[in-house]
Amino acid sequence: MVAPIRQDLTDAGFEQLMTPEAVDSALNAQSGTVLLAVNSVCGCAAAKARPALKLAVSSSDKKPAKLVTVFAGMETDAVAQARQHMLPYPPSSPSIALFKDGELVHVIERHHIEGNDLMRIVDNLQGAFEEYC
Repeated sequence: MVAPIRQDLTDAGFEQLMTPEAVDSALNAQSGTVLLAVNSVCGCAAAKARPALKLAVSSSDKKPAKLVTVFAGMETDAVAQARQHMLPYPPSSPSIALFKDGELVHVIERHHIEGNDLMRIVDNLQGAFEEYC
């Protein structure tokens, strides 16, 4: 059931992180930017989060050096580790986080996704890309 949902982001260039070690390796990068998507089966992920991620990345001149994703409700250890990197923000899925040089610099939580239209989320992401990438 989740295979096509995973593939939606991996086809767009996101690497699926399956273990806590893979999460740490990606998010502890000491140089460059990493965009993390906490993917989900929920409707706001399908209607807003994944489309906004794909559109923001594909239409931006500046973009993160690395795109990664974890899947809420599936690889629970990897997701828990990703959420540790996103503290002090509470667990949220879907959610999006941008890291620069190993530091969390921007977060979009579920309530920012489900409460906004697609283009506002794209604009939010592209603004973060302009500032940090």
